Amino acid sequence: MSIRHSLLALLQDRPRYGYQLRIEFEDRTGASWPLNIGQVYTTLDRLERDGLVRNEGADGEGHVIYNITPDGLAEVRGWFTAPVSRASPPRNELAIKLALGLTLTGVDVGAIIQAQRGVSIRALQDYTKARRDTVAQHRPADTARLLVLDSLIFQTEAEVRWLDLCEARLMQLANPPR
Repeated sequence: MSIRHSLLALLQDRPRYGYQLRIEFEDRTGASWPLNIGQVYTTLDRLERDGLVRNEGADGEGHVIYNITPDGLAEVRGWFTAPVSRASPPRNELAIKLALGLTLTGVDVGAIIQAQRGVSIRALQDYTKARRDTVAQHRPADTARLLVLDSLIFQTEAEVRWLDLCEARLMQLANPPR
């Protein structure tokens, strides 16, 4: 996830300080990916260094306000128009854990699969409930939250299906055909 581009996108609306950016990001994404406030300010410092935002000074309450620059606007527009690259997919900790577990002695990969399936099914239930609750509120502004929840639901469903496949492959290893 690009925190850099997300903060630039939020600054298109109006200048903000770090905590406002954090709250806006979490509100607009349904709090699915909480941001550490330190990460927000570190990213803002880098954006300022790179000439994509400028520090407008402090407001009356001591908050440092950041504004997007023309270069920052060009950067975020480019981000929105470019597809997300699939060339270098993010690391999947679960896939790495299972791959390594299969190659090491003393690792119960079946137990890893079962434990993960339980966690994934609970998460799927939570996402589905959150989606149902959001739909019940009938607010147009919730469309962004619904998109994020749908993405999480689909990803989690795919993970559960993949875990089923992993378990089937383990059974094939344990019972090779004659």
